[in-house]
Amino acid sequence: MTLIDISVPLTNRTPEWPGDTPFSCRWTWEIAAGDSVNVSAMTLSPHVGTHADAPVHVQNGWSGAEALPLGAFLGRARVVGVPGQTTRLELADLGLGERDPVPARLLLRTGRTVATGTFPEEWPALSESCARSLVAGGLRLLGVDAPSVDPRESRTLDVHRILFGGGACLLENLDLREARDGDYDLVAAPLRVEGLDAAPVRAVLRPFAAS
Repeated sequence: MTLIDISVPLTNRTPEWPGDTPFSCRWTWEIAAGDSVNVSAMTLSPHVGTHADAPVHVQNGWSGAEALPLGAFLGRARVVGVPGQTTRLELADLGLGERDPVPARLLLRTGRTVATGTFPEEWPALSESCARSLVAGGLRLLGVDAPSVDPRESRTLDVHRILFGGGACLLENLDLREARDGDYDLVAAPLRVEGLDAAPVRAVLRPFAAS
């Protein structure tokens, strides 16, 4: 079985959003110190590495990570590369027209990923009209290899709001460097952490085999 791990490893070298809580870990108990087991503890923002945002991330009163629908994160997904883009993405940039069927799960490879070990200065994001068209067409999940589905400088997070408002879910900080354009089976379940604004994810692709 061919599997492509599209998760960013969590290490003390994984770049966090500037100002956010980085990943760190320590040993609570150690066999080398005479304890019966090795037990570790870690501290991190749930936005470090590959994660699913929850609606409460952008709006008080919206649902937390425990309410994210698992079905959105499991199933057929399309990977689309948008290399070289630095502006807002329209449907045509995604290989879609106004009348084309919208994939239920869309993963965008921008090439601006923290998987390289550096936090990117900028990355492309959907235009508001493109985001509205995607959710109107039935999009259930948008995933990006960039740190956010909105531009770095955004303070209103309009793409987040449009997608959440339309019932779609979000994945951020994917590592799509080994995933070519095409259709795959996606498994990317978020952890069931109550009330949080995001949840860590282990995301895997398997090349889609049509039945």
